[in-house]
Amino acid sequence: MTHAYVHGYADREHERLHDQARTLSDLLHHDTHYPEGCTVLEAGCGTGAQTLELAARSPSARFTCVDISAASLAMASRRAAEAGLHNVEFQQADLRTLPFAAGSFDHVFVCFVLEHLADPSGTLRSLLRLLKPGGTLTAIEGDHGSVMFHPEHPAARHAIDCQVRLQARAGGNALIGRTLHPLLQAAGAQRVQVSPRFVYADASRPGWVDGFTRKTFTAMIEGVRDEAIAAGLSSPADFDAGVQALHRTAEADGVFCYTFFKAVAQAS
Repeated sequence: MTHAYVHGYADREHERLHDQARTLSDLLHHDTHYPEGCTVLEAGCGTGAQTLELAARSPSARFTCVDISAASLAMASRRAAEAGLHNVEFQQADLRTLPFAAGSFDHVFVCFVLEHLADPSGTLRSLLRLLKPGGTLTAIEGDHGSVMFHPEHPAARHAIDCQVRLQARAGGNALIGRTLHPLLQAAGAQRVQVSPRFVYADASRPGWVDGFTRKTFTAMIEGVRDEAIAAGLSSPADFDAGVQALHRTAEADGVFCYTFFKAVAQAS
Protein backbone atom coordinates (compact mmCIF):
# COMPACT_ATOMS: atom_id res chain seq x y z
CA MET A 1 0.00 0.00 0.00
CA THR A 2 1.84 3.09 -1.22
CA HIS A 3 1.18 5.72 1.38
CA ALA A 4 2.76 7.29 4.42
CA TYR A 5 0.63 7.55 7.52
CA VAL A 6 1.24 11.20 8.36
CA HIS A 7 0.06 10.82 11.97
CA GLY A 8 2.69 8.20 12.82
CA TYR A 9 2.49 5.01 14.89
CA ALA A 10 3.36 6.22 18.39
CA ASP A 11 1.38 5.03 21.42
CA ARG A 12 -0.15 8.49 21.73
CA GLU A 13 -1.59 8.21 18.21
CA HIS A 14 -2.96 4.74 18.94
CA GLU A 15 -4.79 6.09 21.97
CA ARG A 16 -6.09 9.05 19.96
CA LEU A 17 -7.57 6.69 17.39
CA HIS A 18 -9.38 4.68 20.04
CA ASP A 19 -10.62 7.85 21.77
CA GLN A 20 -11.90 8.99 18.39
CA ALA A 21 -13.66 5.68 17.70
CA ARG A 22 -15.42 5.68 21.05
CA THR A 23 -16.52 9.29 20.67
CA LEU A 24 -17.81 8.84 17.12
CA SER A 25 -19.28 5.36 17.49
CA ASP A 26 -22.98 6.24 17.44
CA LEU A 27 -22.55 9.09 14.95
CA LEU A 28 -20.79 6.93 12.37
CA HIS A 29 -22.04 3.41 13.05
CA HIS A 30 -25.60 3.56 14.38
CA ASP A 31 -26.84 2.40 10.96
CA THR A 32 -24.11 -0.16 10.27
CA HIS A 33 -25.37 -3.65 11.11
CA TYR A 34 -24.30 -6.83 9.34
CA PRO A 35 -26.64 -9.89 9.28
CA GLU A 36 -25.96 -13.20 10.95
CA GLY A 37 -23.50 -15.39 9.09
CA CYS A 38 -22.35 -12.77 6.59
CA THR A 39 -18.66 -12.15 5.88
CA VAL A 40 -17.17 -8.67 6.23
CA LEU A 41 -13.74 -7.46 5.13
CA GLU A 42 -12.37 -4.48 7.05
CA ALA A 43 -9.65 -3.01 4.86
CA GLY A 44 -6.95 -1.15 6.74
CA CYS A 45 -8.04 -1.94 10.30
CA GLY A 46 -4.95 -0.47 11.97
CA THR A 47 -4.99 -1.06 15.73
CA GLY A 48 -8.65 -2.11 15.66
CA ALA A 49 -10.25 1.15 16.75
CA GLN A 50 -13.20 0.72 14.37
CA THR A 51 -13.07 -3.09 14.53
CA LEU A 52 -14.18 -3.14 18.16
CA GLU A 53 -17.21 -1.01 17.37
CA LEU A 54 -18.22 -2.96 14.26
CA ALA A 55 -17.80 -6.43 15.68
CA ALA A 56 -19.67 -5.58 18.88
CA ARG A 57 -22.60 -4.16 16.91
CA SER A 58 -22.83 -7.21 14.63
CA PRO A 59 -21.85 -10.15 16.85
CA SER A 60 -23.23 -12.79 14.47
CA ALA A 61 -21.26 -11.57 11.44
CA ARG A 62 -17.73 -12.75 10.70
CA PHE A 63 -15.02 -10.11 10.24
CA THR A 64 -11.71 -10.47 8.44
CA CYS A 65 -9.59 -7.43 9.28
CA VAL A 66 -6.43 -6.68 7.32
CA ASP A 67 -3.62 -4.20 7.68
CA ILE A 68 -0.09 -3.84 6.37
CA SER A 69 1.41 -3.26 9.83
CA ALA A 70 2.17 -6.36 11.91
CA ALA A 71 2.57 -4.22 15.03
CA SER A 72 -0.85 -2.62 14.54
CA LEU A 73 -2.45 -6.02 13.98
CA ALA A 74 -0.92 -7.38 17.17
CA MET A 75 -2.41 -4.50 19.12
CA ALA A 76 -5.77 -4.93 17.37
CA SER A 77 -5.84 -8.65 18.17
CA ARG A 78 -5.03 -7.98 21.81
CA ARG A 79 -7.74 -5.33 22.14
CA ALA A 80 -10.31 -7.61 20.48
CA ALA A 81 -9.45 -10.42 22.90
CA GLU A 82 -9.71 -8.05 25.86
CA ALA A 83 -13.15 -6.98 24.60
CA GLY A 84 -14.26 -10.63 24.41
CA LEU A 85 -14.88 -10.54 20.66
CA HIS A 86 -14.87 -13.97 18.99
CA ASN A 87 -16.13 -13.03 15.52
CA VAL A 88 -12.94 -11.35 14.29
CA GLU A 89 -9.77 -12.62 12.64
CA PHE A 90 -6.77 -10.51 11.72
CA GLN A 91 -4.50 -10.95 8.72
CA GLN A 92 -1.49 -9.01 7.49
CA ALA A 93 -1.93 -7.87 3.89
CA ASP A 94 -1.23 -4.99 1.53
CA LEU A 95 -4.35 -3.39 0.05
CA ARG A 96 -2.66 -3.49 -3.37
CA THR A 97 -2.32 -7.28 -3.30
CA LEU A 98 -5.08 -8.66 -1.10
CA PRO A 99 -4.97 -12.49 -0.97
CA PHE A 100 -8.68 -13.02 -1.61
CA ALA A 101 -10.56 -14.25 -4.65
CA ALA A 102 -13.22 -12.18 -6.37
CA GLY A 103 -16.59 -12.46 -4.67
CA SER A 104 -15.15 -13.54 -1.32
CA PHE A 105 -17.15 -11.23 0.94
CA ASP A 106 -20.70 -10.09 1.52
CA HIS A 107 -19.57 -6.65 2.66
CA VAL A 108 -16.48 -4.45 2.74
CA PHE A 109 -15.82 -1.70 5.28
CA VAL A 110 -13.11 0.94 4.99
CA CYS A 111 -12.78 3.87 7.39
CA PHE A 112 -10.19 6.66 7.53
CA VAL A 113 -7.96 4.79 5.06
CA LEU A 114 -8.68 6.26 1.62
CA GLU A 115 -7.45 9.68 2.79
CA HIS A 116 -3.93 8.26 3.03
CA LEU A 117 -3.80 6.60 -0.40
CA ALA A 118 -2.34 7.98 -3.61
CA ASP A 119 -4.90 6.04 -5.70
CA PRO A 120 -8.11 5.73 -3.66
CA SER A 121 -10.23 5.04 -6.74
CA GLY A 122 -8.00 2.14 -7.75
CA THR A 123 -8.19 0.73 -4.24
CA LEU A 124 -11.97 1.00 -4.29
CA ARG A 125 -12.10 -0.88 -7.62
CA SER A 126 -10.06 -3.69 -6.08
CA LEU A 127 -12.26 -3.83 -3.00
CA LEU A 128 -15.47 -3.85 -5.05
CA ARG A 129 -14.22 -6.91 -6.93
CA LEU A 130 -14.09 -8.81 -3.65
CA LEU A 131 -17.84 -8.43 -3.10
CA LYS A 132 -20.46 -11.03 -3.87
CA PRO A 133 -23.39 -9.92 -6.09
CA GLY A 134 -25.51 -7.48 -4.13
CA GLY A 135 -22.79 -6.92 -1.53
CA THR A 136 -22.10 -3.48 -0.13
CA LEU A 137 -19.05 -1.34 0.42
CA THR A 138 -19.12 1.22 3.23
CA ALA A 139 -16.52 4.01 3.25
CA ILE A 140 -16.17 6.73 5.89
CA GLU A 141 -13.87 9.73 5.64
CA GLY A 142 -13.48 13.16 7.18
CA ASP A 143 -12.85 16.47 5.44
CA HIS A 144 -10.61 19.06 7.07
CA GLY A 145 -12.08 21.72 4.82
CA SER A 146 -15.32 21.39 6.78
CA VAL A 147 -13.83 22.70 10.03
CA MET A 148 -15.62 25.63 11.66
CA PHE A 149 -14.92 27.02 15.11
CA HIS A 150 -15.33 29.92 17.49
CA PRO A 151 -13.40 31.97 18.41
CA GLU A 152 -12.03 32.16 14.88
CA HIS A 153 -8.23 32.53 14.74
CA PRO A 154 -5.82 32.56 11.76
CA ALA A 155 -3.18 30.68 13.76
CA ALA A 156 -5.57 27.73 14.16
CA ARG A 157 -6.24 27.75 10.41
CA HIS A 158 -2.50 27.77 9.80
CA ALA A 159 -1.90 24.72 12.00
CA ILE A 160 -4.73 22.80 10.30
CA ASP A 161 -3.35 23.75 6.89
CA CYS A 162 0.04 22.33 7.91
CA GLN A 163 -1.59 18.97 8.52
CA VAL A 164 -3.47 19.11 5.21
CA ARG A 165 -0.27 19.95 3.33
CA LEU A 166 1.74 17.24 5.07
CA GLN A 167 -0.86 14.66 4.12
CA ALA A 168 -0.81 15.86 0.51
CA ARG A 169 2.99 15.59 0.43
CA ALA A 170 2.67 12.00 1.67
CA GLY A 171 0.32 11.21 -1.23
CA GLY A 172 -2.96 11.52 0.64
CA ASN A 173 -5.89 13.92 0.78
CA ALA A 174 -7.26 15.34 4.05
CA LEU A 175 -10.16 16.85 2.08
CA ILE A 176 -11.32 13.52 0.65
CA GLY A 177 -14.69 13.32 2.38
CA ARG A 178 -16.45 15.55 -0.14
CA THR A 179 -15.22 13.35 -3.01
CA LEU A 180 -16.57 9.95 -1.89
CA HIS A 181 -19.50 9.95 -4.30
CA PRO A 182 -17.45 10.65 -7.46
CA LEU A 183 -14.65 8.35 -6.28
CA LEU A 184 -17.03 5.42 -5.88
CA GLN A 185 -18.73 6.16 -9.18
CA ALA A 186 -15.35 6.26 -10.93
CA ALA A 187 -14.50 2.91 -9.32
CA GLY A 188 -17.63 1.35 -10.82
CA ALA A 189 -19.83 1.21 -7.74
CA GLN A 190 -23.61 1.25 -8.08
CA ARG A 191 -26.33 2.93 -6.00
CA VAL A 192 -23.89 5.20 -4.22
CA GLN A 193 -25.46 7.00 -1.27
CA VAL A 194 -23.49 9.50 0.83
CA SER A 195 -24.66 10.97 4.12
CA PRO A 196 -22.86 13.74 6.03
CA ARG A 197 -22.29 13.16 9.75
CA PHE A 198 -21.97 16.49 11.54
CA VAL A 199 -20.03 16.98 14.77
CA TYR A 200 -21.06 19.97 16.86
CA ALA A 201 -19.34 20.61 20.21
CA ASP A 202 -20.07 23.41 22.67
CA ALA A 203 -20.22 23.74 26.45
CA SER A 204 -23.65 22.09 26.55
CA ARG A 205 -22.03 18.92 25.11
CA PRO A 206 -19.01 18.33 27.34
CA GLY A 207 -18.52 14.79 26.06
CA TRP A 208 -18.06 16.07 22.53
CA VAL A 209 -15.80 18.91 23.66
CA ASP A 210 -13.48 16.50 25.44
CA GLY A 211 -13.82 13.51 23.13
CA PHE A 212 -13.68 15.32 19.81
CA THR A 213 -12.42 18.91 20.10
CA ARG A 214 -9.62 18.04 22.52
CA LYS A 215 -8.83 14.34 22.17
CA THR A 216 -9.59 13.77 18.50
CA PHE A 217 -9.06 16.84 16.34
CA THR A 218 -6.73 19.06 18.36
CA ALA A 219 -4.68 16.03 19.43
CA MET A 220 -4.33 15.06 15.76
CA ILE A 221 -3.00 18.51 14.84
CA GLU A 222 -0.65 18.54 17.83
CA GLY A 223 0.69 15.18 16.68
CA VAL A 224 2.17 16.59 13.45
CA ARG A 225 3.97 19.51 15.13
CA ASP A 226 7.53 18.21 14.73
CA GLU A 227 6.94 17.04 11.18
CA ALA A 228 5.40 20.37 10.13
CA ILE A 229 8.33 22.31 11.58
CA ALA A 230 10.90 19.94 10.05
CA ALA A 231 9.20 20.34 6.66
CA GLY A 232 9.47 24.13 6.89
CA LEU A 233 5.71 24.61 6.89
CA SER A 234 5.65 26.48 10.19
CA SER A 235 7.80 27.98 12.88
CA PRO A 236 7.50 26.48 16.36
CA ALA A 237 5.91 29.68 17.68
CA ASP A 238 3.32 29.86 14.91
CA PHE A 239 2.36 26.21 15.21
CA ASP A 240 2.08 26.38 18.99
CA ALA A 241 -0.10 29.46 18.69
CA GLY A 242 -2.38 27.51 16.36
CA VAL A 243 -2.70 24.60 18.78
CA GLN A 244 -3.40 27.05 21.61
CA ALA A 245 -6.14 28.65 19.49
CA LEU A 246 -7.70 25.22 18.86
CA HIS A 247 -7.68 24.48 22.59
CA ARG A 248 -9.36 27.84 23.08
CA THR A 249 -12.39 26.56 21.14
CA ALA A 250 -12.88 23.94 23.88
CA GLU A 251 -13.42 26.55 26.57
CA ALA A 252 -16.80 27.54 27.97
CA ASP A 253 -17.63 29.99 25.17
CA GLY A 254 -16.03 27.95 22.39
CA VAL A 255 -17.64 26.00 19.54
CA PHE A 256 -16.17 23.39 17.20
CA CYS A 257 -17.77 21.79 14.12
CA TYR A 258 -16.62 19.10 11.70
CA THR A 259 -18.21 16.92 9.02
CA PHE A 260 -17.60 13.27 8.25
CA PHE A 261 -19.00 11.59 5.14
CA LYS A 262 -20.32 8.03 5.07
CA ALA A 263 -20.87 6.33 1.72
CA VAL A 264 -22.63 3.01 1.09
CA ALA A 265 -22.52 1.48 -2.39
CA GLN A 266 -23.05 -1.84 -4.17
CA ALA A 267 -20.80 -3.79 -6.48
CA SER A 268 -21.84 -3.81 -10.13
